[in-house]
Amino acid sequence: MLTTRYVTGSPNWIELGTPDIEGASAFYGGLFGWTFRSAGPQAGGYGMFQLGGKTAAGAMAVPPEQGATAWNLYFQSPDADATAKRVRDGGGTVVAEPMDVFDLGRMAIFSDPAGVGFATWQPGTNKGLDVVNETGSLRWAELYTPDTESALGFYRSLFGWEEFGVPIPGGDAYTTVNPPGTGPEGMFAGLVPLETDPTEAADGPYWLPYFEVDDTDASVAQAEKLGGKVRLAPLDLEDVGRIAKLADPYGARFAIIKSVPRG
Repeated sequence: MLTTRYVTGSPNWIELGTPDIEGASAFYGGLFGWTFRSAGPQAGGYGMFQLGGKTAAGAMAVPPEQGATAWNLYFQSPDADATAKRVRDGGGTVVAEPMDVFDLGRMAIFSDPAGVGFATWQPGTNKGLDVVNETGSLRWAELYTPDTESALGFYRSLFGWEEFGVPIPGGDAYTTVNPPGTGPEGMFAGLVPLETDPTEAADGPYWLPYFEVDDTDASVAQAEKLGGKVRLAPLDLEDVGRIAKLADPYGARFAIIKSVPRG
């Protein structure tokens, strides 16, 4: 499961790029109870979505001509420059070279060999998100990719990820990943063949973040009321929870889940 005890290869930040910060703040505030706090004029409009005073996500304005509206996952790296080299060696692309963000940390933006965007965060004074797993915060992620084996090999070479197959009733095993040495308890994401999910196949490969909610159906209704779009209606997954896939009013894709309580 996700934890704020970040280690190499674990998700430690998530960021929304949107053409309308005010509109996005209204949407996610009404859906998750987030409030937007600017990082100050020196940060160029960047800010944090906070939940009860804790940072649940980052956000920045991205004009349409500079990039698609999307959520972007960051994974912890002990050395952003070394990771950039491994990305190139593994057939990925360095979209933005490693750079210092004040004394907060060092970041870099990449795409994997299938063209899926992701980023890394090498912590400085900012270790990463303050809250995960709780209602209104990041709970899980899925990589929709045309070749799960190739994707696994690429990310394993970067972060040392380990895999674990979770049996699915009536289907193939669901491939999950965890940081090295954490075992199945450290699972934080699943790798899904793109062609197996028509909802995703039409939009191409990407990382899909899941946020925890108290009531999936009520959250779907609220998202629609706030101008969002339902991409997959609420669906029960045995021993997992009730999920739905959504898009915000500007097209950023994400999912929600009411997780099955663990004993």
